[in-house]
Amino acid sequence: MEIIVSGKHLDITEPIRAYAEEKAGKLTRYYSQIKSIEVIADKSQGTQFEIEMIVHVDRHDPFIAKSRGEDLYATIDQTQSKLERQLTDHKEKVKSHK
Repeated sequence: MEIIVSGKHLDITEPIRAYAEEKAGKLTRYYSQIKSIEVIADKSQGTQFEIEMIVHVDRHDPFIAKSRGEDLYATIDQTQSKLERQLTDHKEKVKSHK
């Protein structure tokens, strides 16, 4: 699985990259057929950060989650939580469909 971390209007330092990769890597617990994850950090207005995570999976459209907040690390956590829910719901839907 490939994890891509990039930034808009923001330099991605090594601690930010490591934290985002760690959080994104935990998403495989919830759905095993993940091909790649993109994490895009954006510093929009003043001290506001926006995090967008795009999860590419087999045989389904990508799962996308966005969060905005003052703290970059907390915003990464919020985005990961949204994706956990989406992936869990999708896995349950696939399991119960059979």
